[in-house]
Amino acid sequence: MNYFLDKVKFDDKGLVTAIIQDVHTKEVLMCAYMNKESLEITLKEKKCCYFSRSRQKLWLKGETSGNFQVVKEIRADCDLDALLFFVEQTGGACHVGYRSCFYRAVEDNDYTIVSEKCFDPKDVYKDNK
Repeated sequence: MNYFLDKVKFDDKGLVTAIIQDVHTKEVLMCAYMNKESLEITLKEKKCCYFSRSRQKLWLKGETSGNFQVVKEIRADCDLDALLFFVEQTGGACHVGYRSCFYRAVEDNDYTIVSEKCFDPKDVYKDNK
């Protein structure tokens, strides 16, 4: 029995929010969702695995891009309904080519891009249009 896994509070769709942060810089890299199966895989493999709401399937971060997230520490919030993962990130975390999905700064009802791309998604995701 996995005590931690049994205590996590998944929502009515069977998902829990996963916030991903760089273990060294503390930069927030992304926010995604996990279901029980993807969390089990993450705990076992020590690499982040998520549940894609749009594709309705599991995805191991880095399986296509090579930009894996190796789990170094996991924290749970006070209600056990959100998880924080400290990871070692290979390459960029964002599927559009940035290190972090939070590459836009919002000000005066608009945004500006505040980061540089670290890879070209056309080179990494051959099936993308």
